[in-house]
Amino acid sequence: MLTILGALLGWSFAGVALALAILFAFFIPSLALSRLGAARKRGGPRNAAQVMANGGIATLCAVAAGLIARGAEAPAICSALLWAYAGAYAAATADTWATEIGSAFGGTPRSIVTLQPVQPGLSGGITALGTAATAAGALWIALVCALALRSWTALVAVTLAGIAGSLVDSLAGATVQSLRACPACGVATEDAIHSCGTPADRVRGARLVTNDTVNALCTLAGALTGGVAYYALAFVSRP
Repeated sequence: MLTILGALLGWSFAGVALALAILFAFFIPSLALSRLGAARKRGGPRNAAQVMANGGIATLCAVAAGLIARGAEAPAICSALLWAYAGAYAAATADTWATEIGSAFGGTPRSIVTLQPVQPGLSGGITALGTAATAAGALWIALVCALALRSWTALVAVTLAGIAGSLVDSLAGATVQSLRACPACGVATEDAIHSCGTPADRVRGARLVTNDTVNALCTLAGALTGGVAYYALAFVSRP
């Protein structure tokens, strides 16, 4: 958070207030949801460090906007970066809500690619309830952004950015993310060492593509969608 606050020094007061509102709108509900139905979720609740790790791309957007705002008059670029910041957090929120709610209460997930049942908690699996939570999480961040900016176009754009990021997360999780299997107990896992202490064998995906990598791709997709949406809407509304 201190990194983000320092980066926002070049922003206007309104920009700082909105960025912090989005940050807390992501962090507080996500942390609360990580404790919801924790006993039923594979791997237990997320901790604060894991939740905040989703904010790396958004932080880069904040740093870039702060530097640009201090160096020259570039309101369009700063506004696009603000939408990208919101899009990144909308994606992180959508993914977090889908994971926490879907894993706890969604029943048996199915692969987004093959639609075959997958082990609960593994990346790439989706449920109807988790999908609804994806849209709700994206809409929540978009609503905070839209109310602050008084822009209903921002509501639509940021919601779509969040959903797009979460979709990228699920697709990457089902295809390129490293999936392993414990040779001792035959349980699928995303960890190099299974909880039983046995090294797990990789059965799918790229060795270096971890869940953290996929989360970064998720927020990057959300940020790109948010930033591109700003310029697209600006072009359409140009007289």
